[in-house]
Amino acid sequence: MPNDQSRVARRKQRQAKKKPLWKKIMLTIAIICLAVGIGVGGLFTYYIVTAPSIDEEKLTDPFSSTFYNKDGDRIGDFGSVERTKIEYDDLPQVLIDAVIATEDARFFKHRGIDLRRIGGAIKANITGGFGSEGASTITQQVVENAFLNPEKKLKFKVQEQWLALKLERMYSKEQILEMYLNKIFYGNNAYGVAKAAEKYFDKDLDDINLAEAAILAGLPQRPTAYNPHVNPDLTEKRMNTVLNLMVRHGKISEEEADEARDVDIPSLLADESSEKTPYQGFIQKVRQEVKEKLDADIDTDGLKVYTTLDNDIQEHVEFLLTDSDENPIPYPDDELQTGMVVLDTETGAVRAIGGQRNDEGTDGLNYAFQQSQQPGSTAKPIVSYGPAIEYHKLSTYHQIDDDQPYETAAGSIRNWDHQYKGWMTMRQALTESRNVPTVKLLEEIGLNEAKEFAEGLGMEFDDDNISLRDAIGGTETSVTPLQLAGSYSAFGNEGIYNEPYTVTKVEYPDGQVVDLKPEPKKVMSDYTAYMITDMLKSVVEEGTGQAANVPNLPVAGKTGTTNLAGQEGAPDAWFAGYSTNYTISIWAGGYTDENDNRAPMPEGGTRIPRELFRHTMAEISQDIETPDFEKPDSVVELNIEKGSNPPKIASDHAPSDKTVKELFVKGHEPTETSDTFSELDPVSNLNASYDDDDESIQVTWDYDSDEDVSFTISNSIDGGQMKELSTTDEKELTISDVERGSEYTIQVVAIDDDSNESEPKQAKVLIPDEDEEEIEDVPPVSNLSAHFNENNDTIEVSWSYDGPDASFEVNVSPNEQSQTTQANSIDISGVERDQTYVIEVTPVHEGEHYGDTQTVEVNVPPEDVEEDSEDIEEDPEDIEEDPEDELPPDNEDEGEENNNDEETIEEQNIENGNQ
Repeated sequence: MPNDQSRVARRKQRQAKKKPLWKKIMLTIAIICLAVGIGVGGLFTYYIVTAPSIDEEKLTDPFSSTFYNKDGDRIGDFGSVERTKIEYDDLPQVLIDAVIATEDARFFKHRGIDLRRIGGAIKANITGGFGSEGASTITQQVVENAFLNPEKKLKFKVQEQWLALKLERMYSKEQILEMYLNKIFYGNNAYGVAKAAEKYFDKDLDDINLAEAAILAGLPQRPTAYNPHVNPDLTEKRMNTVLNLMVRHGKISEEEADEARDVDIPSLLADESSEKTPYQGFIQKVRQEVKEKLDADIDTDGLKVYTTLDNDIQEHVEFLLTDSDENPIPYPDDELQTGMVVLDTETGAVRAIGGQRNDEGTDGLNYAFQQSQQPGSTAKPIVSYGPAIEYHKLSTYHQIDDDQPYETAAGSIRNWDHQYKGWMTMRQALTESRNVPTVKLLEEIGLNEAKEFAEGLGMEFDDDNISLRDAIGGTETSVTPLQLAGSYSAFGNEGIYNEPYTVTKVEYPDGQVVDLKPEPKKVMSDYTAYMITDMLKSVVEEGTGQAANVPNLPVAGKTGTTNLAGQEGAPDAWFAGYSTNYTISIWAGGYTDENDNRAPMPEGGTRIPRELFRHTMAEISQDIETPDFEKPDSVVELNIEKGSNPPKIASDHAPSDKTVKELFVKGHEPTETSDTFSELDPVSNLNASYDDDDESIQVTWDYDSDEDVSFTISNSIDGGQMKELSTTDEKELTISDVERGSEYTIQVVAIDDDSNESEPKQAKVLIPDEDEEEIEDVPPVSNLSAHFNENNDTIEVSWSYDGPDASFEVNVSPNEQSQTTQANSIDISGVERDQTYVIEVTPVHEGEHYGDTQTVEVNVPPEDVEEDSEDIEEDPEDIEEDPEDELPPDNEDEGEENNNDEETIEEQNIENGNQ
């Protein structure tokens, strides 16, 4: 019993000694935290150990960046000029106060890093998302710009803070602020605050006032955007921000700030005198691309930037956008602005950028990629026709009813010409840029599929919403020429989309190379790309884009315009087009009224994008092969009977004007052949003779079939256009009022009640001049022969002739000899060995009546060949030719309607589109 009690006591004692669960949890957490702390500490230690050393030379001057074109040739350095060094003692207090209040309010109190500011930044990044607020002090900015590659974020921040602490131990606050203000970029090619004061205000630093100090302090955050020469409104907002910060931190009073705010910023500025930057429009995009993709600064980071620039294309684009007597572009006035982009269709590489008209080489607004506009009807292939083919496999023949204005919840949609043509093919609707069929097609396929397709081509919809009006570019959704070029290049690249890019790779000073080429993406089937391209070729060949057509070059493209509610004319005009080599997108516009509201272009303005495309594409396509777009196996081309719905294959007997060639996705093409048209027998024994007594032509013919037909009689005079004269049930016709001295070609076609037609038959008759004596026909020569005589190196030619008196014209090629003789033979001297000679003999009666030409060939052997040439006699058939081709007239692009008013959609009709 005592032993049992002892065991129980011992068990209770052991249980009492066990630790509570919460203590175990706390111990576990402590161990984990210790392990994490050791790991993080080790990682941070590694970052610190591998941090670059502080190089005093790098603290003094920024490194310039070198640019290279697509061939690897150097095109310029950026960041190595326009710099004036200033000492701390020369800095005015007002500038020091403005910079400290704006960039680092506790600069003179912390030791390189600001823990309070870091805590605030962490809180802001948690509540507002990563990147909402930075915590870099002025010291950190100095070491960042001087020593660090900002690509690796965590390592970058650790090393930045470590080096900032080291820098503070090596240099005084005054020295660090001096480094900062001498090093940073202020825009307008100015480096350092002293040069910036000179460039913007034409002043020494000692002379600047509070407003000017606030402007200078605000510039480094976004030197291009806050350039007061280019964007004075943005500069004013930034200046006010700086003044507010100076008031908050006790540097100035509210009254002083108000006095500075009343200053007119343009009145402070000196005249711009910066040197022109070469290829400025292109360089602006390079600068943006490097900043966005690498968070690097080409002005200070000492980079080697390898670009996609084609110098020749860039220079030609700049020439076309600059006024000169040699410029072929018919600009309506000096006010019109334009932006354009040239891409490599296959890769998306940007070959040239025209940022604005009459670019002065300064960092101004770049219309090619910095400002977007409504796309007008250039949106039609992207939003409506493309997804219709991709997801629903519709054909280019697909029928849509263009019957009347289309009513939507947002108002009426009308065609640009206020005309409605009834049922038409998808090809015709796009070729003529008709709005009503385009919107109906979008409604038919569905908004969600259209949005998915368009976003794959780089289009971003306003508020991420799509409506029916997006089919004709009539919403707040907008694009830049750069975006539009990327979208259209995918149609020319078999459905593969490449985001347009200007930089292929960047090399850092330490030798690290970063590849920046985007990855290609398959965004549509090859059948969609080809069928859209084929329809856009129709736009250029016979539709609204004819002014952009380049002869003998396969190109496709689409026009676009916008409009303003209640006003005539278009404020924006577009053309986007491509070949297999290049894609070009162009915008024109930029007009404002006296209230600074957008205004329509003057007459001729909408034509400018098409003119720019034609001249640019023709120039850059010279001396290179431009293959046509290749039809993939997934596409079938068929001859369809016009008007059949559903489509039917045209029979072999269908008249050409009753058929149309259209494209179908393989497996979705029609298989039924129409029986509407059948072949009729042609007329026989057609005869046309001139009756001198009646001065008329008597035409007769026979028709052996029992079918009930009538006959259409047409004629042409002296090879001119065939014109219909009459339709009759008889088998004869008299043609009166004929022209003397002319040759008539008479044509007869049998036709039945179903519009089936026979093969045409023709006869010719020559009407003699009124005072001309009737003469005998001049027959051709006969028995024409030619023989090479080796004894005297001549060709002996002879012939027979049985007709009225005549002389004979003898032409010899290839030496282009021509002789006339009265005899029935001729010797041709001066012949060369080892040649084939062609001799033509034509009888001429009284100098104006010619018989048919007869031809004979002679082979002259080489000198070491001894053989007899055979006489050759030929009676070639007469050849009748040739009817003149008729060229269709150039359709002048007409204005499109594209509602662009700021009023609610419900209060207005939508007349939106383009050609």
